[in-house]
Amino acid sequence: MRTGRIIKALSGFYYIKVDEEVYQTRARGIFRKSGMNSPLVGDIVDFESDNLTEGTLTTIHERKNALKRPQVANVDQMLITMSLKSPDFSFYLTDRFIAYSESFDIEPVLIITKKDLNTDEALIEKIKETYKMYKIFFTSKEHFDEDLREVFTDKLSVLAGQTGVGKSTLLNTLLPKLGLETGEVSKALGRGKHTTRHVELVEKNGGLVADTPGFSTIEFTHIEKEALKYCFIDFDMPSESCKFRGCNHINEPKCGVKSAVESEDINRTRYESYLQIYEEIENYKERY
Repeated sequence: MRTGRIIKALSGFYYIKVDEEVYQTRARGIFRKSGMNSPLVGDIVDFESDNLTEGTLTTIHERKNALKRPQVANVDQMLITMSLKSPDFSFYLTDRFIAYSESFDIEPVLIITKKDLNTDEALIEKIKETYKMYKIFFTSKEHFDEDLREVFTDKLSVLAGQTGVGKSTLLNTLLPKLGLETGEVSKALGRGKHTTRHVELVEKNGGLVADTPGFSTIEFTHIEKEALKYCFIDFDMPSESCKFRGCNHINEPKCGVKSAVESEDINRTRYESYLQIYEEIENYKERY
């Protein structure tokens, strides 16, 4: 019995890396017959194999998390890619991706592209202040932040972000051998064309990154509305002064989070994003 990580899944085969070797395997029929979770790229698994091409995947180890799009398990960090221009930066969309990342216990890392197209320095300062609790990198075609390469070390990373912000371009810069097709931004729609492919984990600076442009749309059907507040980590400390245990920071009196918003210790755009997502989750539950 061997143990390794699935780095690629394609046409019913699972490619498992152990040290420097990659084994081609198929999953045991029990995964299909019993309704068990199918193996995902990123899974740590046990398998049996006498050679590199005829192995059998037998066991999936417990996962830290599992995303549906892209289908990757045990993700350590999400590289949330947003642009300053074309399309314009959106605090609300950024907050959505951050909350989504936090809901899976994945560390958010913000990558802000197209800095060369922005002339509003106040916007950059507002972004830095709003998201000072996270790592933030600013890039452009002319200037790539070399420090960004170091965030991969000992991490499994995926990309996420609004369509057309340059996720494929960013991946091509980080992983030049990929040659991902980049979608041009539609001037009429203000968003880009989707470019997709199967998921494969590629080694980068001592870590692994999913070689896919990631995803641009998300839903919060997987969490309860009462859990959303834990996905806004800047609420944690102010919430300690809430009068009521279990305060959701909506209509409750003597709420520490609402007080922090009024005193500008919490950015109001963050709180407004929270309210919108909370209402969205509430509507999900009413509908289903």
